[in-house]
Parts: sequence; structure tokens; C-alpha cells
Amino acid sequence: MDITLKQLRAFVTVANLGQFTLAADKLGSSQSAVSTLVRQLETNLNLRLFDRHTRLLRLTQAGMDILPIAARAVADIEGMVESSQELTALRRGKVTMAAGTVQAALMLPQLVHGFTKLYPEIAVALHDVAEKTVLEQVANGSVDLGLGTVPEDDPELVGTRLTTDEFLVVLHADDPLVKRSELRWTDLADCKLIGPQRGNPIRDRLENELARNGIILPLDKSMQEVALPLTIIGMVEGGLGVAIMTSAVTRLATSMGLVVRTPKEPHIKREVSLIQKRGRSLSPAARRFRDFLLKSVH
Repeated sequence: MDITLKQLRAFVTVANLGQFTLAADKLGSSQSAVSTLVRQLETNLNLRLFDRHTRLLRLTQAGMDILPIAARAVADIEGMVESSQELTALRRGKVTMAAGTVQAALMLPQLVHGFTKLYPEIAVALHDVAEKTVLEQVANGSVDLGLGTVPEDDPELVGTRLTTDEFLVVLHADDPLVKRSELRWTDLADCKLIGPQRGNPIRDRLENELARNGIILPLDKSMQEVALPLTIIGMVEGGLGVAIMTSAVTRLATSMGLVVRTPKEPHIKREVSLIQKRGRSLSPAARRFRDFLLKSVH
């Protein structure tokens, strides 16, 4: 059985108009072509759908039974095609994106606002999560895009650089290190350090760069590990230590009266990238959102 949309559409149109000639005009086809399509459908169904007389065309009982089913099928298929065309034209859709809590709070809202002004029928859902969770959600397909740092040689993920963060130190205003004219990484060796947990891409990047430059800090032994940046900032404000973070937190830290300093030798940076699952195609809406972010930030 090889029933086609053309056959169903021809049958429904003939049944509604009562004549092959009128149906042919509406479908933009010839009367013989429409008649052939109806006969093919009858053959496929092994049913007689019309009683044909010289001047009279009447639905059989089988035809009356089949008509609402065929009409619904035609409407559903045409609706699916229309929806697909709307998605392609970006009139509607949904994009999901995961980002670390700082980027989700301080970087993305204005960008999302600008995008939704241009494309009001596209909904953007943000997942504010820990940096490590960003990678996990992109890899398992929970979100379309992520914002963060892709580990080197990751087999599942690919990143497109959006911007660059610089590693810095967040200090309480009363911390003695604030008075130093120049701060070095080695000056932190005896401090109570606060920073991201093991396995966090930011922590991994920091440790790799310090090791590459021969700088030894007792991160594994003495650093208080915290999952979320806001908690780290709060601990510094409470006088519990010195935080190693990135420049993404500068606005938040300074608004709370804290001091940010960038250590010398070396300046350590990390790429903040739009992250996709390798080999996964984005929806038209997600592609447009990705392109908008790249154009807006670069």
C-alpha cells in the first residue's frame, strides 16, 4: 500500500466539491490527473469511494467513513509542513542554553533581551548552573548551547570563542595584600585561598597555567573549594580568605566593596566559548541565537 498526500488531497477535494472538474480547478491540475489519483487511492485501499454516474458523483458508505480520516490526515500533514516552514523562517522556536551563574546573571540577560526584541516568537531558556554542569548538559543534549570553557582535546564538545576572561584575586578591603603596589601569584602561597572545586574547568585551566609557568600554590591542600561564585564572593566579604576567580566577577565583587587585583607574571586568561555537542545539528532558532551572540560580543 503506497498512499500519498496527493491522493488523499484529491479525494478530499473531490468529495467536498462534488465534481472532478471543480476539484481539478482548485488543485491546479487536470481532471484526468485528479481522477487518476482517486482511482489509485481506491486501489490502495481496496475500496470504492465514489459511485460514478454520467452526471452524478456520490460518496459510497466507505467513502463517507474514510473522508473525515483523510481530511484530518491532510490537515495534519499540511500543518506539519507549515510549522516546519515557520521554524525555518525563524518565526518561532525555542533555544536552551546553560551557563555558569556569573555569566547567566551578569552577561547573558542583556544579550537575551536584545535577541528576543529581534525575534519575539523565539523563547530562550537559560540554565544557571555550575561550570562543570554546563559541559555535562551540552554533552547529554539537555541544552542546545553552553557558555564556558571547553577542556583541551574534549572528544564530545566543540567551542567557538566568544570572549576572554582573565584570572584575578578578590580581596577583602582590609587584606594586607591590597596595599601592595604589585601582586604576584607567589604572594598567595601563605594565604587562605578560596576557589572552584576540583573538576571545574576554571580550576583546571588555572592549575595547568600555573604549572606551565613553574608556579606552585598549595591549591590541593589549602584551598577552600566552593561550587558557586556567589558563595566564594560572600566568603571573601566575610573575611574567610582570598579568592582566585576570573574577571567575570569584577562588577559583582566591586559592588560589594571588595578589591580585585590581577597578579603579574604571568597574566592567566581563559577563553569563554559557545559550546556545542560535536556533530549535533542546531535548530534554526538555536543557530540564529548562536550567530547573534557571536556578532554581538565580538
